[in-house]
Amino acid sequence: MTTADNKRPRPGSDILRTALRRNVGAMAGGTVLMGLYQAGETAFPIALGLIVEHTMRDRSLGSLGVSIAALAVIITTVSLSWRFGMRVLQKANTTEAHRWRVRVAECGLQPVARDVDLKSGEVLTIATEDADQTADIIEVVPLLISSLVAVLIAAVALGLADLRLGVLVIAGTVAILTVLSVMSRRIGSSTREQQARVARAGAKVADLIIGLRPLHGFGGNHAAFRSYREVSTEAKHQAVTVAKVNGVYAGTALALNAVLAAAVTLTAGWLAFEGRINIGELVMAVGLAQFIMEPLKLFSEMPKYVMIARASAERMALVLSAPPVTTPGAERPAPGCGLEVDGVRHGALRRVRFGVAAGEFVAVAAYQPRAAADLAAVLALRVPPDAYEGAVRVGGRDLADLSVDAVREHLLVNPYDGEIFAGTLRTNIDPSGTSRLLPEAVEASMLTDVVALHREGLDHPVRDRGANLSGGQRQRLSLARALAADTDVLVLRDPTTAVDAVTEQLIARNVAELRRGRTTVVITSSPALLDVADRVLVLDDGVVTAEDTHRNLLATDEDYCLAVAR
Repeated sequence: MTTADNKRPRPGSDILRTALRRNVGAMAGGTVLMGLYQAGETAFPIALGLIVEHTMRDRSLGSLGVSIAALAVIITTVSLSWRFGMRVLQKANTTEAHRWRVRVAECGLQPVARDVDLKSGEVLTIATEDADQTADIIEVVPLLISSLVAVLIAAVALGLADLRLGVLVIAGTVAILTVLSVMSRRIGSSTREQQARVARAGAKVADLIIGLRPLHGFGGNHAAFRSYREVSTEAKHQAVTVAKVNGVYAGTALALNAVLAAAVTLTAGWLAFEGRINIGELVMAVGLAQFIMEPLKLFSEMPKYVMIARASAERMALVLSAPPVTTPGAERPAPGCGLEVDGVRHGALRRVRFGVAAGEFVAVAAYQPRAAADLAAVLALRVPPDAYEGAVRVGGRDLADLSVDAVREHLLVNPYDGEIFAGTLRTNIDPSGTSRLLPEAVEASMLTDVVALHREGLDHPVRDRGANLSGGQRQRLSLARALAADTDVLVLRDPTTAVDAVTEQLIARNVAELRRGRTTVVITSSPALLDVADRVLVLDDGVVTAEDTHRNLLATDEDYCLAVAR
């Protein structure tokens, strides 16, 4: 099987480098524009100092007019450069976040699972929050460079007035960044832990929602909620810890910036008192001392954002660099293929062996639910071929040798608890909008009553997880989706457990008629489905113990009669 991901392994640092490399153009443009913005901001107090100096010296209306025009140019430059610079950077940021969300989702949705110890809720958090925070590096670097530009322009301007002022700004900036870079490491480690705990809480919520009905059924909902509360409390405590660390970081940065600004202001005042700088230079120095706090604040926050982006990139790498559980092949079976299970040993299965010819309808009556679940898992590739003994073949080809596209095209195992998505009846049955059997699938699954109940018909809205449908309606909707796919080999597991006996009889006949000429396996104990099958295989204690038609087995096998008769 050839997987879609040919770019692994990928550590967190590689993810950040990739994000930076493919956004070089946008970052260069954004850096220039944000540099112009910061240069214009820095030029404003410099221009004010020059205006004060020349106005006091020349006392000319013409000089005043030129000064006002110069300020207008600076203000216009600041406004336009900020507007277009942030537009460029945020577009690149949003686009990059989308790319990583798609990559993580692609890995999570591949039919060949990845060998990573993460639940679906954690993968969802990585595909959303971590992807967004990783893409923030696209904005962080240009803003870091533009802030540095502002600090350097201020240092040069102050150094031209008096070298000591310029040296003070440079030395103070280096000292501030040294202190904050040490603190940012704590933020990175705390953030990684917070992200992991929030993801675990999200995974717990997803598990609870999926199992809410059965939990209510046996009274286990309170214990489950207590379990979630513990996980959520851990996430809350870690979030508070991160907030404290961030607060200390922000407070320290603000205090150090204020100390530097005050030092520049006091030094400039002392130099003016000593007569070493003039009034215009004093105005410039005081203005720059006030202004420099903003780029310094931005500059000093960058290490924190870099550490957060790095922590998120490392969490994405857990998914993106994880190898597949199995390495797929590249072969394809012939159309109209059959199914063969040859000596499979896994879980409750002990050397299971049977074959289903092309176009045959076979039912498997599993006496033990665990054996039914294990057989469905093996056929659905939820268990990698190298994790069990024996082989499963489709069209004479081992599943291990088939490509992902071939498995999708020729074999569909409809899960017992098929997921229902928010959308409409139509989009749930035919997500791609390409099925040629949509009306037939609706008719065969007896979903026609649901369609007829609503004015919108197949366009009737469906809530997330089918919350506005009954259990039987959800099961029939899932069955309709499987039938509409019209695959060469279809495996159904207990597709009618939530419907009444009359509806079950109709569904059984309809499915057998619609799937005529197609290979179909139904793992079930339903007498209606067993009766319409060409053959029934009895799976008892992990092996096939009997094989005949349903009616012959009822007449000759007492254990079978007790197991399936209702």
